[in-house]
Amino acid sequence: MTPDKEPLVRTIKERCKACYTCVRGCPAKAIRISGGQAEVIKERCIGCANCVLMCSRGAKETLASTAEVLGLLKSGAPVAAALAPSFPVEFGGVDPLRFAGMLKALGFKYVCEVAFGADMVSLQYRKLINENPGKKYISTACPAVVSFVEKYHPGLVKHLAPIVSPMIAEARVIHSTYGKDVKVVFIGPCVAKKGESSRNQADIDESITFVELRELFKAAGIDRASALDAKFDPPYPAKGVLYPMGGGLLSSAELEGDLMSGRFMSAEGLESFPEALRNLEHGDIDADFLDLLCCDGCIMGPGVSVKSSKHAREASLRRYARKSYFSIRLSEWEDSVRRFRGMDYKAAFEPEDQRMKLPGKEELKAVLAKMGKLKPEDELNCGACGYPTCVEHAVAIVCGIAESEMCLPYTIDRLKVTADELTLSYNQLGKTKQALVQSEKLASMGQLAAGVAHELNNPLGVVLLYAHLLAEQCQKDSRVFSDARMITEQADRCKKIVGGLLNFARKNKPFFRQTDLSRLVETYFKTAPANAAVKVSIVKGEGDLSAEMDPDQIIQVLSNLATNAMEAMPGGGRLTVKTFLERENVCFSVSDTGCGIKPENTKNIFQPFFTTKQIGKGTGLGLAVSYGIIKVHRGNIAVESNSSAAARPTGTTFTVKLPRLARDAGAIKMKPGDAPAKA
Repeated sequence: MTPDKEPLVRTIKERCKACYTCVRGCPAKAIRISGGQAEVIKERCIGCANCVLMCSRGAKETLASTAEVLGLLKSGAPVAAALAPSFPVEFGGVDPLRFAGMLKALGFKYVCEVAFGADMVSLQYRKLINENPGKKYISTACPAVVSFVEKYHPGLVKHLAPIVSPMIAEARVIHSTYGKDVKVVFIGPCVAKKGESSRNQADIDESITFVELRELFKAAGIDRASALDAKFDPPYPAKGVLYPMGGGLLSSAELEGDLMSGRFMSAEGLESFPEALRNLEHGDIDADFLDLLCCDGCIMGPGVSVKSSKHAREASLRRYARKSYFSIRLSEWEDSVRRFRGMDYKAAFEPEDQRMKLPGKEELKAVLAKMGKLKPEDELNCGACGYPTCVEHAVAIVCGIAESEMCLPYTIDRLKVTADELTLSYNQLGKTKQALVQSEKLASMGQLAAGVAHELNNPLGVVLLYAHLLAEQCQKDSRVFSDARMITEQADRCKKIVGGLLNFARKNKPFFRQTDLSRLVETYFKTAPANAAVKVSIVKGEGDLSAEMDPDQIIQVLSNLATNAMEAMPGGGRLTVKTFLERENVCFSVSDTGCGIKPENTKNIFQPFFTTKQIGKGTGLGLAVSYGIIKVHRGNIAVESNSSAAARPTGTTFTVKLPRLARDAGAIKMKPGDAPAKA
């Protein structure tokens, strides 16, 4: 027998999911949640095994005792089956005589009904109440209730009736009748009886449930068709058969009383019996005797395998009780009562305080705040975590048996935040992917451009040379001179394109030095080509706008953006250049009031050779080169544009962001005043 060493209920972790059903159904809150999985806390468990009934995934199992019982049956010692009075519920389809025969075929020498022990206990209750008028008592027939009182209402232990349970009483009757050497095995619907048996090993050797008994029958190949009828062994019971039903003890002990007096009260069920104990502790109950059952009657115990309703089970028990009660010989029963009335039925109980220590207000407030419960109205008390209130959940968290993730509203809020973060990360990843694709395109185009430019440069030089020579030898008003000038102009244009290709393809390392972005912008526009039709405005941001950059390359970017902006405003307009700070970046933007860029063209503007200008007006390399420069600086360039005047004023804004510190490991950092090395 090992319940003192092992928990009566354990979790099968492979099946356990974060549903917290077992927490919700545990009256003792003896479930620890760790990493989303449930674990039964042995010291807090009262053995009701309601968690086994509630777990739809079968992730809870009770301590098995079938191997120990088989060992007793094979030991050669006489073994008696102490059969709980609820057996007609589990085996209602089997004739009681045939059922007794099945037990004896299994190896039990004696088959006795615990209902007689219930009769003897009922007499003890009547005697106790009559001899102690005005004193309040709690029944001790249910071991789960006794354990709950000892652990969670230690102040009420003194009210526990000092009387053994029917199981222990019957075991003592069996030993008195059939000898001390008889081994006694309790068979019933209760898992908590395993714990009670382990604490009373002088009386009970083992305890199994009806479910385990069916397993033993199946393993031995015993059924009602193969077994022979046999009688139960005396002594025989009377009204003790009613004990498994709510109020059965009161009926058996003839303590029902009337509603006017209210001396006797019964409560059964996982919600009712704790409430009755709380009310008794608070002084709200006037009754002298409380008959409490943890389950909704023993007929609803976790060791019962039938799935019929409570009313159907009560009907089965009543049928057997009527048949049994009206078939007993009253004189024999009275003789048995007289014989065993003088036996010792006393019991003692000790507090085993397992109440959770209440944390301080500040500690509790911090835990609630972590779950987003900053005000009383935030405490929804929805019960999804398994605890009736948010405060009780917070106390359990402080005591280390619960997690804040058990709170459903809190978890939903966290999931929303996580979803938003994932969306942001996904969008950033998309932008990074686009930038990578663009970089790959630029790299491929750069290699192609470098090869083409190198091959075209020399022939173009020859064409230009001979075109100039031809023009010098001709009359300026001749057609040949005009043709030579045309060749020269177009060859010059080709040379500029080739030069742009070389600039685009050439991977020049930037020479970083500390530079004031605002001053760089002002200096450029002092020397930039002016356009009288375009009004230029420079808006300088506040703060230190210095950063590590290659000023020549940034000037090139600024020049490309400003040139494009002015060309987008052929009829005049406003060009606005702003410098500003954004976190650890220094930034500048170039805005125009031009025609804007059509949405379908926006995604292509950084691609080489893409241009919306007229033929001969642009090479399509300016923005591609600028993009490459900004990426080498580990910065970012973005564009916003509107080409539809119906929505809002047209125009385009390019924004460039540069980190304050150069993060390119291959970049060359220079002190102010240093000049870049000549290539």
